[in-house]
Amino acid sequence: MNFNDAKNAILQVFSKTERQHLPKLLEWLKTSGDLDDFLMDNQSVILQSIAEDLRTCLPLEAMSPSETMAIQKTQQKPHPTVHVDAFLYDEETVDSLCEEGKMSRNYCLNCGSHRTAPLEFISHSFSIPELQFLFRNVLPDLTGKLVVDVGSRLGAVLFGGYLYSAASQLMGVEISSEFVKLQTMAVQKYGFSDRIQVIHADIRSQAALVQNTDVLIMNNVFEFFMEPSDQMQAWLFINKNFRKKGALLVTVPGIQEALTLLQDAVFLETLALNQWIEEVQLDYTVYLKNDTDPDSLKQIHLYIVL
Repeated sequence: MNFNDAKNAILQVFSKTERQHLPKLLEWLKTSGDLDDFLMDNQSVILQSIAEDLRTCLPLEAMSPSETMAIQKTQQKPHPTVHVDAFLYDEETVDSLCEEGKMSRNYCLNCGSHRTAPLEFISHSFSIPELQFLFRNVLPDLTGKLVVDVGSRLGAVLFGGYLYSAASQLMGVEISSEFVKLQTMAVQKYGFSDRIQVIHADIRSQAALVQNTDVLIMNNVFEFFMEPSDQMQAWLFINKNFRKKGALLVTVPGIQEALTLLQDAVFLETLALNQWIEEVQLDYTVYLKNDTDPDSLKQIHLYIVL
């Protein structure tokens, strides 16, 4: 069936639908997950393919053996928490793993009983819907811009930026050699090397890069991977070097929340947030997909350098 035949068939369905049921039919077309397979864009298909490739290279928790501090901090949270990488595992994949008994959404309140409570999930990567939101609705046209992802991990931001934006260069700075290898593998396999580069380094060694960056992205990047003293040093480094007027900073969570555990008076005075950056209000109600978690979108914050 060609386009015109399909269009006429759809219009015929509408013309034959009882008037009182038309609003319900239109609402179904707008919101139903039944159509997701037909509406999925090619970029999302590529991102899902990358995620599938990476899943085969990592344990279920998608943590590197070198991330001992992140593992410990996750285990020490007051409410039982597990790391589920949102780029690798969407809701449908998590449901399938739960059905297979490989993953659980709940934990037992009394071992051996039927009393359970939901586990908290934490991710250090953006999901595909979050990447769509970030590059289509949060950030402006990135033509000719340099985007840097601090702690690029599995490369989700780099891949999303390549597919959903016109950024001239996307650079990931990752301290884990294991994750650098995985990102490099995906970049080479999918032909992204013309615009993506991954650097194996601590961001604090990349002053010149940060100074020239147009968009800096930081997703759960310091709290789980550094001691408080190192976190403060890292923030002061960013504060000192990311000073290009009009440059954009994306953080998850918001900066105020990220600094909650770093209530050092001298540090906060030196940071002088109000003189450095200003938050840009975002519209979190933009429709993306039915399975998009609005709370996860609200964790994304955008700031502009003054």
